[in-house]
Amino acid sequence: MSYTGSCHCGAVAFEVEGDAPTAAMSCNCSHCRRKGLLLDFVPIDQFRVTSGEEATTEWLFNKHKIEHRFCETCGCQPFATGVGPGGARMAAINLRCVPSIDLDGLTLKKIDGASF
Repeated sequence: MSYTGSCHCGAVAFEVEGDAPTAAMSCNCSHCRRKGLLLDFVPIDQFRVTSGEEATTEWLFNKHKIEHRFCETCGCQPFATGVGPGGARMAAINLRCVPSIDLDGLTLKKIDGASF
């Protein structure tokens, strides 16, 4: 199984190998709170950009460990990449950019990122 998502204008699209998540991380750090991100983290080998990687720009925040990727056209952040706590490369999927996911059905894991 796999699921797909994109930025708002469709210039940047991605695919994730695996079942769609039933839970999402809701973080209260200044970045996630302002963007309204609902995130799921997957190993980088399960993630691939299917179109528009050249249309993204990168922004590093706080400790510069997560590479936030934004569409240069619409400004949407469909995903980020970085290194997880165990040292493995990960992709952070913005589940709000995955149309097939029922956001109201997700179990939210609240993270106190404001305290990091």
